[in-house]
Amino acid sequence: MTVGQEGSVTEHPPLIGVSTYLEDATRWGVWELPAALLPAAYPRLVQRAGGIAAMLPPDAPERAAATVARLDGLVIAGGPDVDPARYGAERSPRTGPPAPERDAWELALIEAALAARVPLLGICRGLQLLNVALGGTLVQHLDGHVEAIGVLGTHPVTPVPGTLYAKIAPEEMAHVPTYHHQCVERLGRGLVPSAHTADGTVEAVELPSAEGWVLGVQWHPEMGEDVRVMRALVDAAAA
Repeated sequence: MTVGQEGSVTEHPPLIGVSTYLEDATRWGVWELPAALLPAAYPRLVQRAGGIAAMLPPDAPERAAATVARLDGLVIAGGPDVDPARYGAERSPRTGPPAPERDAWELALIEAALAARVPLLGICRGLQLLNVALGGTLVQHLDGHVEAIGVLGTHPVTPVPGTLYAKIAPEEMAHVPTYHHQCVERLGRGLVPSAHTADGTVEAVELPSAEGWVLGVQWHPEMGEDVRVMRALVDAAAA
């Protein structure tokens, strides 16, 4: 039996895979080597919510289905801008450099999770990639959702009544941690908006419950104190 750090008790904690960065060069002491990286806040949030975290560095896309089959839940983490070619757009000068290995791997993970009905949570880039995977498009630059380079900001988020997200957090969240300059433009197939900001930006999307447990949030719950979104994923994975 495992006792979660937030007080939850489960006999068999679900295994939650979290996608990671793959960086060309990172230094540890005297070593400078390629590295699979993930901010520690992600696995810590999974653990606080009662799950076991497993890092999923970029791999061959054809191995995604076998990977997802071993998981109880999947998190697509935040990170670099999605390549606009993935949604048929020309690259804006304000769009960051592409991460082709990560795009291909995470799109394959999303498709595998949707096909297998494995509970799926997209965070920031993860929401955007979920939207792209389902045929949606992105706004390549948005002002007002980044405090400063390398500095998290906050803003309120309002849930849409009747949605999965509204059941998780029914009240307006006054200070969600945010750091993004892109957002949903055209929604992907089947996705519905489930939260927004005062300027109309879509801040959460989801698939209807008949499609399984699928949610994306534009902010960074791993950088805050509220575990409800991750706990909802872990509970769905445990079920």
